[in-house]
Amino acid sequence: MTQQTFRLPATDRRPSLLVRRQPRPGAPAVLYVHGATFPSALSVGFDFGDGSWLDDWNTRGFDAWAFDFAGFGESGRYAEMSEPADRHPPLGRASEAVQQVTDVVASIRRETGRPVSLVAHSWGSAPAALATIAAPETIDRLVLFAPIARRAGGRPASLPAWVDVTDAAQHARFVEDVPAGHPPVLIGFDRWAPAYLASDPVAADRAPPAVRIPNGPRADNMEAWAGRLPWDPARLTRPVAIVRGAWDSLCRDGDAAMILDAATAAPSRHDRRLEAGTHLMHLETGRRSLYEAVGRALKGEQP
Repeated sequence: MTQQTFRLPATDRRPSLLVRRQPRPGAPAVLYVHGATFPSALSVGFDFGDGSWLDDWNTRGFDAWAFDFAGFGESGRYAEMSEPADRHPPLGRASEAVQQVTDVVASIRRETGRPVSLVAHSWGSAPAALATIAAPETIDRLVLFAPIARRAGGRPASLPAWVDVTDAAQHARFVEDVPAGHPPVLIGFDRWAPAYLASDPVAADRAPPAVRIPNGPRADNMEAWAGRLPWDPARLTRPVAIVRGAWDSLCRDGDAAMILDAATAAPSRHDRRLEAGTHLMHLETGRRSLYEAVGRALKGEQP
């Protein structure tokens, strides 16, 4: 499918936002909300040789959309990202990023005239859920892929405004949950890594090369694990489904239960635990089972 891109102009509250679409006019719209460390082109838009997740949504009968949060990928950067990191608090917290989701949803609704389903990964579950709670009439259903939940932990550390992340650091994080002795499940990293570094125009100027990203998502995750989730599942009034990998240490059985047990106002609640997958299952050999489960959830079926 031919991908279209356009840009929502900067406002006094945020930089400009890159929005991508693989259109299927007249079909239900689905918007992907990415996680804490890499943008939409490296997640839902990445083609492993047999198509991307956006392609899969088109095939299943959806009008497929995604965007990059401010500070990521092809969206504009916060001015504070060019200043010393310790001069400002973490950038891009969920309480602010929710407006970016809302702005993109409003743009899609102007184009399509119908509610939008959200598929949110990891930290992206927080701004996506906040947007759903704030304007439920604009959202058809909410599908959370490996969401971050509230845990009873210690006090979160103080973080700077931004952080630089190397491709080596990403690789280490991507494979850490695979059981010892199991064959690798991460695929295409030899192509993914240079594309990741290219997502930041000045990554190559750093030693070692690294992508600069806002630290707000990491701060939100740490606060959630210290007992302060930035959204309240009890306020969800749209159908909600969780899909996650069995090896995912960031979204465990208790995490999924925490969210769904509290979401008593949601018309339907589902949880699907997929075998042989980590927190990054959309980049792994098992991604097709993830696509299938999410596709079923988007159609209101048991994932």
